Amino acid sequence: MTYRSMVRLLFVLLGVAACGSRPDRKTAATTTGGAAAAPATVPITTASAEGRQHFLTGLDLFDRLRFADARGHFELAAAKDSTFALAHYYLAIDAATPQAFFQHLSRAVALESKASDGERLLIQALEAAATGQPAQQVRYLEQLVAAYPNDPRPHFLLGFAHLGQQAYDQSIADFTSATTLDSTFSPAYNGLGYAYKPIGRYDDAERAFKRYIALIPNEPNPYDSYAELLLKMGRYPESIENYKKALALDPHFNSSHVGIAADLMYQGKNAAALAEVQKLVKNARDDGERRVALINMAIVELDGGRADRAIQQLRASYAVAKRGKDVPAMAQDAILIGNVQLEARRPDQAAKQYQEALRMTEASKLPAAVKADARIENRALLARAALKRGNLATARREANAYADSAARGVHPDKVRQGHELMGLIALAAHDYTGALTHLGQADQHDPYVLYAVARAYEGKRDRAKAREMYARVANFNELPTLRFAAVRSAAKKKAKTA
Repeated sequence: MTYRSMVRLLFVLLGVAACGSRPDRKTAATTTGGAAAAPATVPITTASAEGRQHFLTGLDLFDRLRFADARGHFELAAAKDSTFALAHYYLAIDAATPQAFFQHLSRAVALESKASDGERLLIQALEAAATGQPAQQVRYLEQLVAAYPNDPRPHFLLGFAHLGQQAYDQSIADFTSATTLDSTFSPAYNGLGYAYKPIGRYDDAERAFKRYIALIPNEPNPYDSYAELLLKMGRYPESIENYKKALALDPHFNSSHVGIAADLMYQGKNAAALAEVQKLVKNARDDGERRVALINMAIVELDGGRADRAIQQLRASYAVAKRGKDVPAMAQDAILIGNVQLEARRPDQAAKQYQEALRMTEASKLPAAVKADARIENRALLARAALKRGNLATARREANAYADSAARGVHPDKVRQGHELMGLIALAAHDYTGALTHLGQADQHDPYVLYAVARAYEGKRDRAKAREMYARVANFNELPTLRFAAVRSAAKKKAKTA
């Protein structure tokens, strides 16, 4: 549950699961295309009984966030029935790499005509998310809820879509609807915890996560989720204890290593954090896990003020993606390398990385909508590079082009990023009031934005407010990202000296 990259856009990493509650999945009849009465839950359309069984086993594992184990069963399900659209849908959202995601999503879309109406809505919602159309994603999921109002999972999926758009009250209502329909539906309690956390309702989040633990006490994710809340609250020893509980249940539950590293980092133990993340590199089972490990190594290095070593780790991640001919991952890594170079005040090198990422994407076989989205994002990246060069005219031109595209697409994240860019430009021009106006409309849950807000207050000579905001950034206590790592140490110092 980290910074919104191309992959995060898909709400996949938040634990999306299949429609139909667990008891319904075990008893619902397989559909083969014939007419039938409207089911209470979204049907699972396959002509293979064996494929269906593998699929159901995979769903149960996926529900518990046992992604690697689930993937093998989804692969077997797809092998048993070449027209099994929902199997490819799950292979997409459970993909280890961006390239595999797009391959299976494309196959699921191609098989839509073989699927039920409910399954088609699931696939269409995922496709909308993948191509930067969050409003359309929500519309498809609202249709799914309307068609299957007594199935908790459509409510659950809609909740995560709303969560991704920072519509927290709506998300809470959706997850609550799911638990009302089935009080033992464990994923919804996980969702509730994550919806309560960003709005500071920590007591409610803690109750939700404890209920999640009580429902499936022998699974790692409930402890991992609760540990993340404890991290946010600054209860580091308790957080580490719960992350270790998750790892005791599954030594490959890698997000718990990342969480422990965060707990250590925020206590000033950077070397210990680096050692913890190195365990991910050693234990990686596939290229997806290997890249995640290397990117997290880069985050810890950058947090420790070692930009060159961070870039080295990101280049290693790029090499893994290149070896696997994973163009989306290569483009993502090129952008990350550029971002770190930008923070190291090397804007020309950063711009080259951004242009290379766009070139690779344009030359790939990715969907046209993904390429169009990459072109829009490239304007934002070039605006940032121009800003670091001190070329405010070029930065404004690129930022305005980006903001215009974002407004036309009505994409909440893009609209927020457009305001962030204009705020940073105003900050560079010493227009502190204008900076605060724009930054106040940017992502208020991004410490990088909040750091810029603190700088604007400092520019206005409002030292008390500046120190308050710097302290908020220093103690943000979310799972680490490169953006957070770029500003955390500086914010910690500024909180005392601004």
